[in-house]
Amino acid sequence: MKHWEAAVVAPGTSLEQAIQVLDKAALRIVLVIDAEGQLLGTLTDGDVRRALIRHQSLVVAVEEVMNPRPHTATREWSKERMLSTMEERQLLQLPILDVQGRVIGLESLHDLLNKPRYDNPVFLMAGGFGKRLRPLTNDCPKPMLKVGDKPILELILNNFIQAGFHRFFISTHYMPELIRSYFGDGRQWGVSIRYIHEEEPLGTGGALGLLPHDEIDKPMFMMNGDLLTSLNVLSLLDFHREHPGSATMCVREYDYQVPYGVIESEGHCIRSIVEKPTQRFFINAGIYLLEPALVRSVAPGTRVDMPTLLESEIADNRAVNMFPIHEYWLDIGRMDDFDRAQTEVGGMTKG
Repeated sequence: MKHWEAAVVAPGTSLEQAIQVLDKAALRIVLVIDAEGQLLGTLTDGDVRRALIRHQSLVVAVEEVMNPRPHTATREWSKERMLSTMEERQLLQLPILDVQGRVIGLESLHDLLNKPRYDNPVFLMAGGFGKRLRPLTNDCPKPMLKVGDKPILELILNNFIQAGFHRFFISTHYMPELIRSYFGDGRQWGVSIRYIHEEEPLGTGGALGLLPHDEIDKPMFMMNGDLLTSLNVLSLLDFHREHPGSATMCVREYDYQVPYGVIESEGHCIRSIVEKPTQRFFINAGIYLLEPALVRSVAPGTRVDMPTLLESEIADNRAVNMFPIHEYWLDIGRMDDFDRAQTEVGGMTKG
């Protein structure tokens, strides 16, 4: 499902404004939704053309032109049922409603017929305490803190869903019930979500041992649940396929400027003085693609951090590759990172 929020207008919106939303969202439909999220009607190209033929003014409210009884689906509908309904009714789009009649998604005939689907599992790490973000995390796991109007973890999930992934595992430890109650089994997003709970923290890699190893049959994405990034995950998957190895680690360039003049010497003789040089490093970006054999190598109950696990692979002469990312990336570790996320990303998450 695409970002349907871009196609939402409120009742009372003028036809002219609704047409602008129709063009900008490029979904070929506008959803007229009230303050409670209820679907009041839809506006399509055909509705607009019929209004223009009737010489209706562009300043009329969208309710005078919209279809007040559009066909809809619920999140329980299968892909096959949606396709059948859309073909039978000659529909290009189908709004998805919850049991209260609130809009939770939008499917298009084009996406159902053409959207690729990837079976690679995705493992999202959401068990941390978020101590540096207290008091915000006193009663909320860090991945559930909202940036804009969505939890960080939902933004991550949506990025993978938009790319075509549907098999998700989420690791939990701190306040797991809040994460489980929000995401459930993933049905609301049209995906499968299962939970891996750490009774005791096992390090950044230990939760790999708790996964159902027999089900990890393809390279698995693993990502920290406190990251915001626009990374093209399909590019990462392509890179991993093209560069064989037991793991691919995403890295980010990090610049550090020494605040002093740096002396280069030979014995007691100064050979050069470099004033405040900038050093550049690649840092771990907290996103990985792991081969099934590497996942299965972590026994249940093992405490291990990802750098240690990957260093062991390197020591055993197994290739561990790096994938530099240039896209937006923000590790929300401190309060100023969280405030920055609200400014840089928050506004883009709101309908």
